Amino acid sequence: MALAKLGVVVLDCPDPRALAGFYAEVLGGTVEGDGDWDWVDLKVSEGPSLAFQAAPGHVPPRWPAPDGSQQFHLDLTVDDLDAAEKGVLALGARILDAEDRSRTWRVYADPAGHPFCLCAG
Repeated sequence: MALAKLGVVVLDCPDPRALAGFYAEVLGGTVEGDGDWDWVDLKVSEGPSLAFQAAPGHVPPRWPAPDGSQQFHLDLTVDDLDAAEKGVLALGARILDAEDRSRTWRVYADPAGHPFCLCAG
């Protein structure tokens, strides 16, 4: 028997509202926040919600970094890798590792620098 269940995945970032907007465009869903925008939730129709927390002085993880950790990353399943790549780049993502087009996954950074993968579904 599990002791707990996953409630939400929280990403530290400099601008919670902006990063929630990025992921809302990628995943769909509704951005919800209190009046001060130090904490923003993204409610999605499938899977756990994401939350975004203001972190002054946020330093994005480096990828790849043999001497450091990427902290965590999201694997996002897509039907068409090329179309999804075009879409996330238009929303402000940047490519970290997508040269090998024969793979079923590609690595990007969101606008706050968190790594995430687009994975063929």
